[in-house]
Amino acid sequence: MQYTFDFAGLRIPANVVGQPEAVSNGFVVPAGPVALLHPFGDTEFYRHGWNSWSPSGWARTDSETIGIKNSPNRLLTADDAANETPHSHSGSAVGAVAGSDGDVLLLGALGLGSPRVGADRNVLWGRAEDDTADWFVAYGPERQVFADYADLVSQRLGRRTGRAGTVWSSWYSYFEGIDEELVSRTVADLAGYPFDVFQLDDGWEPIVGDWVAGPGFPSGMAATARTIDGAGFTPGLWLAPLIALPGSELARSRPDLLVQGDDGRPLITGHNWGSHYYSLDTTQGEVKDHLREVFERLVGWGYRYLKLDFMYAGAVAGQRSIPLHREAVYRDAVQHIRSVVGDSVYMLGCGVPMIPSVGVFDGARVGPDVGAFWDNAERVGDPSGVGARNSIVSSINRTWMKRLYEVDPDAVYFRSSRNLLDDAERQALRDTAAILEFRSTSDPIAWLNKTERQHLTRYMQETSVIEQTGRYSFRIDGRDVDLTPIVTGTAVTNAASLIV
Repeated sequence: MQYTFDFAGLRIPANVVGQPEAVSNGFVVPAGPVALLHPFGDTEFYRHGWNSWSPSGWARTDSETIGIKNSPNRLLTADDAANETPHSHSGSAVGAVAGSDGDVLLLGALGLGSPRVGADRNVLWGRAEDDTADWFVAYGPERQVFADYADLVSQRLGRRTGRAGTVWSSWYSYFEGIDEELVSRTVADLAGYPFDVFQLDDGWEPIVGDWVAGPGFPSGMAATARTIDGAGFTPGLWLAPLIALPGSELARSRPDLLVQGDDGRPLITGHNWGSHYYSLDTTQGEVKDHLREVFERLVGWGYRYLKLDFMYAGAVAGQRSIPLHREAVYRDAVQHIRSVVGDSVYMLGCGVPMIPSVGVFDGARVGPDVGAFWDNAERVGDPSGVGARNSIVSSINRTWMKRLYEVDPDAVYFRSSRNLLDDAERQALRDTAAILEFRSTSDPIAWLNKTERQHLTRYMQETSVIEQTGRYSFRIDGRDVDLTPIVTGTAVTNAASLIV
């Protein structure tokens, strides 16, 4: 049906499938395709990525799109490969176009079904694989309409209130080279520093897919959890429970438990660790039993902070034993995990589909992996690639998601050794984490000089007062910070001019 939205005199003709309902600050539109005829011509479009690593941000409709281009393997891992249109302006779940008066017209899905939003110089459109979610349409100040959208999503999907506190993670120092002796030494060095969580990352398991103690932890993972707990930290652990590498026991012995391709063989659903990997078919009862066993074991070991990674793989398109929509399958799987671990365990999602994770995860990564370097020389032009700038850009473009769960922009750095970032670049990372209100690092105390240890202590103890003064500008405890040059790509690598 044809309908005309009236926003205080701005009239937006539209094609919708049912009668819109006026709500506070906007309209709820019944599920189905939506097309809004906007009067702004070529303008800025907000593109939102599907999972944690997917590029997000603003780009003009008459200029280059934001997305992963010319890299099918990376696209499969870091965005919704089934729907992504790298050379036209579209994104996942929510989008917006900027009006001539500085306000924005927003269209956002209020649920699952792989909704997609795109725009050109005339139309802001929305459609979904599975038309089960209503839409929200609003026009107004940018921060207000995104806040209103997030609040409606939370009303539909829930909102958890767990807080991680300050986190130390092993990844950006030791990567996979961890063992129980190194962990014990690092924990001892950190004793007395203001961290709430000590989280072991990848490397504790023998292979991704088999979630038991690897050879570097002969005393078992429960013993390491007791070491962490004894130093006054909450024990944290990384795992990727919905995937399995080809060499894992699970993949070798039970390929029937994996998502299948049209050829009847396990479907490749992503690439990492120098390999492809597969996804577990969580519609199968045996797989749910397996997940229950894994998470009961982890919680039984004493881990009360769980970083669940590569979770998007539970929502990829493929053949499953029960033909449910893939985002519904994913949400059912993570709700199952939540029911096993209980409400007292903090769950941080990484590589998660962003909207389907709302109400289940306590926190979610909102950008690609950070790195001890500014730009990614190995994947030039890939905004999902590892690197400090890419991490800042996607994370700061998702500031509005703080109303859905805690948002993790990834680790910050204090160390000058083993690091290619200069002082201003490290400060930009720390400012981003302060703005998003999630503070973590991987710097071992032994790698810091006296001044850097003082900076770490002071930063982790702070609770900053944040005021957003523009799209990418903020006041942090009275100090003005403008990240615009970083996000727009006009910053020189020495970013001292960004902090005023």
